[in-house]
Amino acid sequence: MEKCEAAARDIRRETLNHHVSAWHLDLASLKSIREFAAKITEEKERVHILINNAAVMRCPHWTTEDGFEMQFGVNHLGHFLLTNLLLDTLKASAPSRIVNLSSLAHVAGHMDFDDLNWEERTYDTKAAYCQSKLAVVLFTKELSRRLQGTGVTVNALHPGVARTELGRHTGMHSSAFSSFTLGPIFWLLVKSPQLAAQPSTYLAVAEELEGVSGKYFDGFKEKPPAPEAEDEEVAQRLWAESARLVGLEVPSVRGQRLPE
Repeated sequence: MEKCEAAARDIRRETLNHHVSAWHLDLASLKSIREFAAKITEEKERVHILINNAAVMRCPHWTTEDGFEMQFGVNHLGHFLLTNLLLDTLKASAPSRIVNLSSLAHVAGHMDFDDLNWEERTYDTKAAYCQSKLAVVLFTKELSRRLQGTGVTVNALHPGVARTELGRHTGMHSSAFSSFTLGPIFWLLVKSPQLAAQPSTYLAVAEELEGVSGKYFDGFKEKPPAPEAEDEEVAQRLWAESARLVGLEVPSVRGQRLPE
């Protein structure tokens, strides 16, 4: 929260916009997500833009407060629940937009519905990350279908590699070779956080993207995602399983709004 509050202060100072707040949200806790969403709906009449940006990457075999594998739980399930809890407010605020941060790594992902939480398999932190980011694109596709005609759009995005702490578990600096040889090359190729945030901003506000929904963007350009990411049956199965895991009811009629 200290970093978040400091960022909010910087934005208020630079923009002279005092309507910038820092609120606590733990995407590894369903309780925290529900409390955050309740606060939003209670205190904010409108939500025009929701950018689901948070993520963990290639962490050890950790679990969330509710027992989900950490990367699947935070990168997908946490955003899935948060978005669903805010859907009524987003619809009431239409036209509104949702931007889901995925990754190019989704192309290497596969949805293993027999073991989504890595309880049976030997844990592979890279494969778990790729699965979580594939889930984000599938969620985007199915949510877009459900939102047709509501004035709410949703798109998935690979923003590029940013110079942040996201990769702290990847082992880039765990050896002298990677730190002193590969490290400098890596840092020359990655984007600053400011540059990496530009595609998210573009998807959130660009006038030419009005009405565009269910797409995958690599930076500023729309591109086709991995074939599995466009499988409607996989997307619908993931939605149903995700709803079950986070405690949302699955509608009995195709396309019906999820109850609160």
